[in-house]
Amino acid sequence: MAKVALITGSAVRIGREISHHLAIQGWNLALHYNSSSSEVTDFATLLQKNFPDQHFYIFKADLGDISQSSLLINRVIDQFGTLDLLINNASVFEASTLKKTTNDLFKQQTVVNYMTPFVLIRDFANKSNTGQVINMVDTRISNNKYDFFAYSLSKKVLTELTKMAALELAPKFRINAIAPGAAIAPVGKDNAYLEKIALNTPMKVPSGINPILKTIDYIIDNQDLTGQIIYCDGGSHLE
Repeated sequence: MAKVALITGSAVRIGREISHHLAIQGWNLALHYNSSSSEVTDFATLLQKNFPDQHFYIFKADLGDISQSSLLINRVIDQFGTLDLLINNASVFEASTLKKTTNDLFKQQTVVNYMTPFVLIRDFANKSNTGQVINMVDTRISNNKYDFFAYSLSKKVLTELTKMAALELAPKFRINAIAPGAAIAPVGKDNAYLEKIALNTPMKVPSGINPILKTIDYIIDNQDLTGQIIYCDGGSHLE
């Protein structure tokens, strides 16, 4: 019987790549989105066409609203009857130093990037007997750069949540995290942007999406792995 994965922010960028990768491997998918309605609809249709024996259902939720986040796990389990893997991929990313961070910006970054993953992990643990969680953090957790102050802080907290949840929920659940660097170019940028950033990393080449996908496979298949933060950043966390 195919297993079920919920990927937040599944319609675009890294979330879409992860979802497609899991579909290839035979997973049934709960495809979460907030504003990318046309993208997720087209994506689900494509997946169903390419993998007709699997199930792909769409779930809308504003992860900046805890009342909506608190319903998401129940909705997925009601639809599929089970849940085996949660990937907390969705995040918001906005530049601001400490002194320029408004209350609204801080709240947005905190709720989407940390509080909602907390709620989803808690509800997953309460509703299922076993499972896995993969949190997408960021190579920025390894430094104290302050140009994205609230974002970086929220990812640091999510990293600690990963380790604490791994300890409490073992052995029934395994909780791990992946810390990417610049894997996909931002909107309006191209591969030249990634190549320029990569020159400042030890490996000197853009990481791309493949290391993230391979790391997801490694985490899923390694039954002894929990509480780990795996960097996919060309070594930039070493500096």
